[in-house]
Amino acid sequence: MAAITHPDYAALVDPLFRYAEKRVGENVFIKLDYNYMSSTPNIRLTVPFFMVRDMEASLEFYIGKLGFKMTHQWAPREKIEWCSVERDAATLMLQEPRDSAKFDLEGEHGKGVSICFQCADALALYHEFMAKGVEIKEPFVGNNMWVVAFNDPNGYRLDFESATDVEEETRYSEWSPLTP
Repeated sequence: MAAITHPDYAALVDPLFRYAEKRVGENVFIKLDYNYMSSTPNIRLTVPFFMVRDMEASLEFYIGKLGFKMTHQWAPREKIEWCSVERDAATLMLQEPRDSAKFDLEGEHGKGVSICFQCADALALYHEFMAKGVEIKEPFVGNNMWVVAFNDPNGYRLDFESATDVEEETRYSEWSPLTP
């Protein structure tokens, strides 16, 4: 237990349960989450978790075409059912359901989901992904960012974006010296 010197807090903080007690009345205390008292951010990372119809096809796409690397996996039945993939500072989790028939009955997956990757150079990724056979809509400028957008095999929209001073709504073919 660690001592607290502030008069409105109880004399002890429990580091195991990460809370403190704050005085709110005569001999009345409420528990406070210790993380709020810390200068270290509590929420540090968001990791999208995609349910996928076919893990093998998804891994071919994310690893083979987009250049991600598998960092963790769970294969309880000699087949990967869950994994984590990373590229640079981006992480995604993929899971294939055991009951694919039930999964299929749940409706269209990925619809309405868009993951935006903030990049140093989205257009470099556009050329890299196109060279690996990814079908991509023509990049455009939106909100002062080059937007390279496409869907993964499960219908999840992936947007790779980077800042630009090119005029809004400019299409890549209107701007690029590399386009015929």
